[in-house]
Amino acid sequence: MSDNDNLISRREFCVGACSAASCATLATLLSACSGSSTSPSGGSATLLGKSAGKFTGSGVQVTVSGSALTSVGGAVLVESDAGVFLLARMSQSVFSAIEAICTHEGCTVTGADGDQYVCPCHGSRYDRSGHVVHGPATASLRQYTTSLAGDVVTIAL
Repeated sequence: MSDNDNLISRREFCVGACSAASCATLATLLSACSGSSTSPSGGSATLLGKSAGKFTGSGVQVTVSGSALTSVGGAVLVESDAGVFLLARMSQSVFSAIEAICTHEGCTVTGADGDQYVCPCHGSRYDRSGHVVHGPATASLRQYTTSLAGDVVTIAL
């Protein structure tokens, strides 16, 4: 066996090196965009409970009883034919409603960490009024007017 038998061609070396570099780059990109709860910004968010919203043509109605909205500070993800909303009880008679679609890349915001909503995709955080607390999102979530009648909150569209 000669020394030349153990040598690889320049072409074989370049193909192997490029393949290894491509795999390393792909692994870095995939881990940076994963929606895992271990991402630096998303950390301790818990999933919000869901409430069904009834679209009435001019608004979305949500029943308070039987949900986290029965307590001041409680929040839910409202799913309706008109869209998805984050609804929180701010006081006995005041509710905050904001759009649940993250302004960064359009993911549905489904979690909360204390009084902040957390996007599961890239960790953007919003306060209960929809203002960005921590990026990568830079634009606030759209706010909606709410009203309470009996046991039903209406999100005006």
